Formats: sequence, structure tokens, C-alpha cells
Amino acid sequence: MTAAEGEIVAGSRLLERAQTEVVEATDRLFDQLLPIPDDPRDRLYEAMRHAAIGGGKRLRPLLVRAAGDLYHVDRTPTLRVGAAVEAMHVYSLIHDDLPCMDDDDLRRGKPTVHRAYDEATAVLAGDSLHALAFEWLVDPATHADPFVRSELIRELAHAAGPAGMAGGQMMDLAAETAQFDLPTVTRLQQLKTGALIAFSVEAGAILARIPAEGRTPLRGYARDIGLAFQIADDIMDVEGDEQLADKALHKDEAAGKATFVTLMGLDRAREQARALVDQAITHLAGFGDEAALLRAIARYIVERDH
Repeated sequence: MTAAEGEIVAGSRLLERAQTEVVEATDRLFDQLLPIPDDPRDRLYEAMRHAAIGGGKRLRPLLVRAAGDLYHVDRTPTLRVGAAVEAMHVYSLIHDDLPCMDDDDLRRGKPTVHRAYDEATAVLAGDSLHALAFEWLVDPATHADPFVRSELIRELAHAAGPAGMAGGQMMDLAAETAQFDLPTVTRLQQLKTGALIAFSVEAGAILARIPAEGRTPLRGYARDIGLAFQIADDIMDVEGDEQLADKALHKDEAAGKATFVTLMGLDRAREQARALVDQAITHLAGFGDEAALLRAIARYIVERDH
């Protein structure tokens, strides 16, 4: 085995351990943060718990932890920020699954919230998780420094709003009736998927009080893995197994949307995803072993089968 191959194997083992820890810790924290009240709001909390606890790869909380590890940030703040960004992500999934959006029946191996409960409860569950993400970030338990908390809130709001995830979703809706070219699809995915991924990576540096000008390598890494992630998703939408994916596939093809695969072809899309992963890892050249988890996550982006 070469040194490079040994590094990949070690990184894969590190990723498996870290992902297991983050998945379990995130579920425990959601359980604590979302207790079911003994009043008529109980159904709302049950719906939030249905969506937030169990299932999912927890990629975004994992990225917060991995970026925090670069600067030896304590695990408690990274876990809380990871839960906040995951709450924002789950809110977006609940709303994306609604009949007015993608009208999906399955998410993370379970019925979608509007199927398990009803549409009104699903809307309120998404709204509540969106609000709770900021409530958790502003809590001093997340970080003692109010300036750090303020920056986390500002950056998450930017990543989730019209200049980020929501704007990307609007572009995705428009894609059903328009023919987008490759730069437009790239921009769509940088907003819809990439913005929260970018926040997750940068959040680790914010927790460490790294100034904005010192985060350039992390921004480059996040940009590249965000695009690689979506290209891999587009490939999976064509070739994947719905039972492994725990969600509906082939939706973009049925809707007639342009994707990286339809615009580039499968072979070129695979090559581009691998190139982006290699480029992302290059951005981490200034770091040592403390970046091993970030490197492993980048490789996982294109190797995952669900």
C-alpha cells in the first residue's frame, strides 16, 4: 500500500468514527432541545422530532466539527452550531417536500412530515425549526463571545435567505419551465445546496475567532465540495437505488430540469466531481493532520452511494 493509499484508508476510518459520533450526538441534542410539551403544541413538536431525529448523514454538523477541529475548538460549541445548521436544513427539506414544491412522500426512509401529519403542521414545523436555529445560536451556551454569536447568526441568515438556499430553491422552481445553461445550473446549486455547506465550514473558523481574511482556504474548499456534492447527487438521481437513497429519485428527469448530468453527460460529470474534490483538498495544503477529517469528507462526497 502506498503512502497516499494509506492516508485514504486512515481518513475513511476517521470519517466513519466521526460521523457515527456526530449522528448520535446530534440526535441526543435534538432530543434535549425539542421536548414535547404537555399542551396543544404537542403535535407540532412531534412533527419537528419526526423530521429532525433519526436518519440523515448529518453532513453539515460533521463539517462544522471538522472545521472546528482545525483550530481545536471545543466540541460543545461545534455540536450546538451543527444542530442549528441541521435544523435549518431540515426546515428546508420539510418545505421542499410539500405539495406546493416537490410533493414528495418519503424522506430519510420515513414518510414526509406532511404525509405523517398534515400540510399545516408541516409548514409550522419547518417555520419553527427555522426560528429555533437562530434561538440556539444566540444562546450563550453556544459561545461566550456575543460578537461570535452575532456573526454566526448573520452568516446563517445570509446562507438561508434569498442570497442563499431560498433563492436557489426559487431558481429550482423556475427551472421547471426554463432551459438553464451550465453557468445558471451551477449558480442555482451554489445557492440551494452550497450556501449551507459553506456556512457549515466557515462556522468552525468563526467559533475560533479566525478573521474573515484568514478563511479564504476554507471558502475555496467549501465551494468545491458543495458543487461536487450536487454533481454526485445528479449522478445518483440517474443511477441510484431509491432504497439506499431513502428518497425519491429521477425527479429532475421527470420534470425536464437541466442538471449537471444532462448538460455534461455522465462521464464528464464524474470527472468534474473528482476534479472538484482534488481541488478542494488542495485548498487545505496549508494544514496538517488536523485537516484529515475535512479531506476524508471531500473524498466521501463522490464515493457515497446514498
